[in-house]
Amino acid sequence: MLLLAIDTSTTAITTALHDGAAVLAQSSTLDARAHTEHLAPGIRAVLADVGREPGDVTDVVCGIGPGPFTGLRVGIVTARTVGFALGVPVRGLTSHDALAHEAWLGGHRGGLLVATDARRKEVYAARYDLDDDGAHRLEGPVVAKAVDLPDEWRALPAAGRGPGLWPESLSGSGLPLDVSAGALADLAARRLRAAGREEDAASLQRVDAVGGFDGLEPLYLRRPDAAPAVAPAVGTAPPG
Repeated sequence: MLLLAIDTSTTAITTALHDGAAVLAQSSTLDARAHTEHLAPGIRAVLADVGREPGDVTDVVCGIGPGPFTGLRVGIVTARTVGFALGVPVRGLTSHDALAHEAWLGGHRGGLLVATDARRKEVYAARYDLDDDGAHRLEGPVVAKAVDLPDEWRALPAAGRGPGLWPESLSGSGLPLDVSAGALADLAARRLRAAGREEDAASLQRVDAVGGFDGLEPLYLRRPDAAPAVAPAVGTAPPG
């Protein structure tokens, strides 16, 4: 296995390679508004770090958010394009699950809130329980003002940039701020191993259904700011 992981749901434009046993290489650039400019160089960088070619990639996993519309779309479209060009499966995982998994890898146990920047003075939030078996999502993700989250959510230690943005409502504790593609790749590899990986199409569908993957539909959680203009009805004068 050579799994390529991509996530553009947070400030980090992040890519990683995983061989099924460990993360081989990772590249992350912090830039909330230049996902297109940094993603392809990040993919080239992780391949070059381990002396691999694009054709060596056997699997692609992409964070599907929640995240802002434009940045999230860049990552998902790129993952789909790479998978189509190489003829390899592309799977999606909720990006908050990767943040919770990274906290779990770092030794956190117990309750956890993942709260990332949703802009518009809101956060994308999900509640987790972390035990020795991993990070388990209990509720969410949702989009809301930090102060409007349930009290039991706001009392938890929080990963993501939410605590830094809204310290009066959320409590940070040195947990990950942005999604790491290395953590995303590790989570995907664990789920593939748990489900059992085979090559035929029927078994790939079984892996996706049993292994805890989430499809490739982006979790925007709100409508985009921009929408197509509605054309005037036939026979009516244009406005103005």
